[in-house]
Amino acid sequence: MRTFWRITSLLGSYKWLTVTGFALAFAQMGMSLVVPRITQMTIDRALLGGEAEMLVWFGLALVGVGVVRFAVGVGRRLTTGKASLGIEYDLRNRLWAHLLGQPFAYFDRWPTGQLMSRAMNDISNVRMFLGYGLVFFAVNLVMIVAVTIILLATDWDLALLSLAFLPVLLSVTWRFSRRLQPILKDVQQRIADVTAAAEENVVGSRIVRIFAREDDELEKFSVRSTRVFEASVAAARTRAVYIPLIAFVPNLAIAFLLWYGGRQVVEGDLTLGQLVAFYTYLMMLVYPAQMIGWLTGLAQRAVASGERVYELLDAPLEMQERAGAAPLPQVDGAVTFDDVSFAYGDRTVLARVDLDVPAGMTVALVGHTGCGKTTLANLVPRFYDVSGGRVLVDGHDVRDVRLDDLRRHIGVVTQDPFLFSASIGENIRAGRPDARVDEVRAAAKAAQADDFITALPEGYDTVVGERGFTLSGGQRQRIAIARALVMDPRILILDDATSSVDVETESRIRSALVEVMRGRTTFIIAHRPSTISLADEVVVLDHGRIVERGAHDALMTAGGHYAQMFGDAEARHCDLDAVPAAEGPAAAGEPA
Repeated sequence: MRTFWRITSLLGSYKWLTVTGFALAFAQMGMSLVVPRITQMTIDRALLGGEAEMLVWFGLALVGVGVVRFAVGVGRRLTTGKASLGIEYDLRNRLWAHLLGQPFAYFDRWPTGQLMSRAMNDISNVRMFLGYGLVFFAVNLVMIVAVTIILLATDWDLALLSLAFLPVLLSVTWRFSRRLQPILKDVQQRIADVTAAAEENVVGSRIVRIFAREDDELEKFSVRSTRVFEASVAAARTRAVYIPLIAFVPNLAIAFLLWYGGRQVVEGDLTLGQLVAFYTYLMMLVYPAQMIGWLTGLAQRAVASGERVYELLDAPLEMQERAGAAPLPQVDGAVTFDDVSFAYGDRTVLARVDLDVPAGMTVALVGHTGCGKTTLANLVPRFYDVSGGRVLVDGHDVRDVRLDDLRRHIGVVTQDPFLFSASIGENIRAGRPDARVDEVRAAAKAAQADDFITALPEGYDTVVGERGFTLSGGQRQRIAIARALVMDPRILILDDATSSVDVETESRIRSALVEVMRGRTTFIIAHRPSTISLADEVVVLDHGRIVERGAHDALMTAGGHYAQMFGDAEARHCDLDAVPAAEGPAAAGEPA
């Protein structure tokens, strides 16, 4: 019930539209109640009473009522529709704003399909109920009360006998709603599971085909679809029993009316016009009775959807700016990790890391997969919050400054860069929409991307496909580097930013990065010794701890973890450099 009231309270933002919609709906109902009375007078006065001249007036009256009902109905749909669509708009924006305020860790726990289903399908269900279900429910309920009063005023004993079905109807409707609610909630959850599976298959379509998993994915999708089918059949079975029953009960009353009321007409206790009007009014209870079942189901579905939406909205923001967060207009770029620890749930990733990086220094973070390199870098722009210790930028704890200010000074290039389905120029401007054309092109040149961009048919106006898959991995990565550089950040994080480019392009990017990194604090996460050698200092992590620090050459000489990781690779690289060109595999006709 709490969720129901929370849903209906959303109408408060559109109270005048809502009030107008309800007023028009009740006016439309009032027009409907006039029709049987006009019919009664037409029969009793014009047809049986000999006042034939009244037929024209009664006919015009019915036409007038119809015109008013039409006009009022149009107005009611426009007002309630606008209110419900406004609520849907506001609620969806509110939900997206809430989700955008959540940190990376939140999305690590939620499947994308689940979030999409709640933001789209569930909010639409709420809108349908508020825009149509609620007003129809209220109108039909008032219609039942109004018709009951009219029938009692016409012939109270006949009315009492005819309306004996109402308690039965209310009991059946209540049982129907109680049984349908949990079923509909289950249906919504299973639909979200199907949406999640579909989203995974679309996004991962290349992986599915590369590993020939079409049959496996189809079976997984079919299993989830079967669950939706079974839950929907259970809901349909419940409706199949109760909705016809709800419609059948009033028909018993109508049958009794024709038998008992007909006898009263024959005996002269009731006029034929009154019987026809009585019958028409009683028939007017059938539609509300039928609608109550459907509207109850709509309400239950809206409540189930509302619970799923509020489950997201009620989740606290896991990363918030502290009250009175300080602005950070200027940054030199000094970064300090002070006794930093971090864990994903129960899994410790970083343990008491101490690292001081002066402004303008380039530091390479290296280590085996899973040692915490990327996690350590992600703590600087506060994509995650530390479990212990502090991360300082220019002496400010990143938790004490405004997030927008902090991130405005930090450029990040990830290993698997994401591009929007927009033009290349728009993608480069993602972090700085006001960047001029010459600034965009300068950033692209620094990232060694200008040559291939200008070779495209529409240059910087070329629209890339979804996630940028119309470009090669190396091209996407170079655009991502340009996107970071156009921000002119004081701190630059390159997370394996050259992993998807060939050796020649990497060499060109390295040359450009030497200039780009000058004067910036730069964190390089890389596996290629050639890229790591750009760093002023190399920091080696192992199992979440710093085990070595120093210059590349000094660490190679020391023979520790770093030398073990890269010594053999560097030796092989040197051996290949020493091989004469005529002895290379390409010279021998072998594939290069």
